[in-house]
Amino acid sequence: MENDERIFLIKFGENIRKIRISLNLSQEMLANDANIPINQIGRIERAEISTSLNTIFKIAKALSIDPNKLFLFDKSTQ
Repeated sequence: MENDERIFLIKFGENIRKIRISLNLSQEMLANDANIPINQIGRIERAEISTSLNTIFKIAKALSIDPNKLFLFDKSTQ
């Protein structure tokens, strides 16, 4: 994996975590609401895995936000 791809995954996961915490949701609550395994939420937030568009949609729906908001973060690699 390229360094800039790794940084993107890290920032994406951090953004999900930030939004989840701002809504006072645990990983377990988000996983249940999104109907995905709890360990998958953790792995996405820690940038251990890339995820599918379907899962991104489920997470956004569970967070009651537009999926685009999951990508609103500084994407610079510096």
